[in-house]
Amino acid sequence: MPSIVHFEVPADDVQRAKTFYSNLFGWKIEGFPGMDYMMIDTYGAPGGGMMKRMHPDQQITAYIGVPSVDEYSAKVEKLGGKIIVPKMAVPAMGYFVICMDTENNAFGIWETDPKAK
Repeated sequence: MPSIVHFEVPADDVQRAKTFYSNLFGWKIEGFPGMDYMMIDTYGAPGGGMMKRMHPDQQITAYIGVPSVDEYSAKVEKLGGKIIVPKMAVPAMGYFVICMDTENNAFGIWETDPKAK
């Protein structure tokens, strides 16, 4: 059954957001090697990431783990949703697609694949 596997917190000031969430929830937030991205360790719950906000309307995004982003992208469109960021690879980790539901809420779908390029 697909469930939330990751979330992303966009921030205008990443250090300020890191301090806020670390102090609020006790999360461990550290840089990810080779990327301008912070990994959030939520101690057993689905983990997350933090990065510089890419556009003014960007909000927290939940990623749902699915067996195939291609299959689920087609389902999103068939059910009246939209694909707003097409399939992209995270090398050696997997693939993601950002979607918009019928109520204009953004969410991501994630397919784990260590062979992703």
